[in-house]
Amino acid sequence: MGKYFGTDGFRGEANVNLTVDHAFKIGRYLGHRFSQSRPAKVVIGKDTRRSSYMFEYALCAGLTASGADAYLLHVTTTPSVSYIVRADDFDCGIMITASHNPFQDNGIKLININGDKMEESFIEELEEYLDSDRTLPYAQRQMIGKTVDYAAGRNRYIGYLISLATRSYKGFRIGLDCANGSTWQMAKSIFDALGADTYVIGNRPDGLNVNVECGATHPETLRQYVMNNHLDIGFSFDGDADRCIAVDEKGNIVNGDSIMYICAKYMQEHSMLGNSKVVTTIMSNLGLYKALDRLGIGYEKTAVGDKYVAENMREYGHLIGGEQSGHIIFSRYANTGDGLLTAIKVMEVVTETKQPLSILAEEITAYPQLLRNVEVTDKSETMNCEEVKEAVRKVEEDLGSDGRVVLRPSGTEPVLRVMVEALTDELCEEKVNEIIDAMRSAGKLLKVRK
Repeated sequence: MGKYFGTDGFRGEANVNLTVDHAFKIGRYLGHRFSQSRPAKVVIGKDTRRSSYMFEYALCAGLTASGADAYLLHVTTTPSVSYIVRADDFDCGIMITASHNPFQDNGIKLININGDKMEESFIEELEEYLDSDRTLPYAQRQMIGKTVDYAAGRNRYIGYLISLATRSYKGFRIGLDCANGSTWQMAKSIFDALGADTYVIGNRPDGLNVNVECGATHPETLRQYVMNNHLDIGFSFDGDADRCIAVDEKGNIVNGDSIMYICAKYMQEHSMLGNSKVVTTIMSNLGLYKALDRLGIGYEKTAVGDKYVAENMREYGHLIGGEQSGHIIFSRYANTGDGLLTAIKVMEVVTETKQPLSILAEEITAYPQLLRNVEVTDKSETMNCEEVKEAVRKVEEDLGSDGRVVLRPSGTEPVLRVMVEALTDELCEEKVNEIIDAMRSAGKLLKVRK
């Protein structure tokens, strides 16, 4: 990760860590870099945050000042930008969003010509420019770029999603939580077109309420809504709709691990999985791996971040992967996590098997899991401390095949994340504390965060 761009773009508090000047300079650089032999075509989407409009205008000013043409999808989802870049031959795409973060944050995600996250080498060059006093030439006269309303691209993406459904949803009462974000208009139109009786919450964005007590980071809101209205199923998205968390008809929350299991099993049974493995991160639940083992389905484990899941899938040709948080990638259909696509793929299993989501999800039993963030004197030194390593080894030995330990550093803070899975919540608490006590004893611990 660079100085500005992490695994999911340039993210920070609007006009504090990520300023309008940053956006203008990013637009200037992209426009200059891609407009060498002809005017570049760059497509831009945004979520519903108040600052998204400010960043959109700044990016457009930078792009057009460098001779590029900016095509505006307006409020849309991250995966729709990825799809349109590929489908309509754009040089690159930009999504303005901080995903599941609160409204005061925002971010700039860069998407390459293939619809994937922009290459690290390009990001390094861009960051070098952001920190330099380098002056780029301004386009003049007829070479100044233009801004184009491109809402038609968003509609094309909606049509693409609708075309992927295998059956009508007629007779299904489906709840959607749009997180007051990117899907607030889009999601209902898709499910209505597929025949569902659609019930929607989180569809009143005001620029300040994105992800507030709603969406994929607060699935309990949709859970209550599904139960109160006696719905058959529900889907909860985050601010830019690259995540999906489901709720079954009984009000049980079905997370990304369970969704991957349900879809991978269905793909295996219908000869659509081949030799593909399920690609997870190291934070997926042990219950998922045990359930996949019973089916004879292999799996990969990557570092935390959908970026790493996507890279593994591209390198080895795997067809399904994702994170417990609801980033699910179906590589036959998309290059990135897509909450709306995930909902459609779950509905495919429900409609084709004629089984409710509660039955489909009951085969995977999640292990209790506890994660603690601890501030330490030095992340690398603490992880390599013999006393800490011995504590981790002892916990792993005690848990055996009925649990596991993940100790990993934060990418942006002086924090280690201590995660234990075990048969009971009490055992998780006990074993996490044993590892933290070892850090304290070794003089490495500064603070255990709440």
